[in-house]
Amino acid sequence: MANSFTCNIVSAEASIFSGSVEQVIASGLMGDLGVLPGHAPLLTELQPGPIRVIYDGGKEDNFFVSGGFMEVQPNVVTILADSAARAADLDEAAAQEARQQALRAFNDKSSELDYTRAAAELAEAVAQLRTIQQLRKKAGKG
Repeated sequence: MANSFTCNIVSAEASIFSGSVEQVIASGLMGDLGVLPGHAPLLTELQPGPIRVIYDGGKEDNFFVSGGFMEVQPNVVTILADSAARAADLDEAAAQEARQQALRAFNDKSSELDYTRAAAELAEAVAQLRTIQQLRKKAGKG
């Protein structure tokens, strides 16, 4: 399998994924980043969002990371996530509620609000919803 490499997705809690893949697509700070076999080594920060791993034959798995880093080496891609989960395990209702709570916090002028924390929580909730929507679109096409 010369057209594959090892991908590891690890969070502080557990190893989420390890396997041989043909492509990894992640949400970097400057946009989506695709990694194929032979990619130049790099280290980049990840923003909250989906991680797609594509296997030989086109089969695909989707994950969600709340941020972290991706290291690309000649035969290994390692994603060190703040937290990570399989996209299918995300709770859409909980993500919607988290989004609503963050928006209410922004609109409540009388509260002692930590805007940085509220913004981070809002970004993570929106990224989870985006991941769920992408997964739903893929299921509809297949």
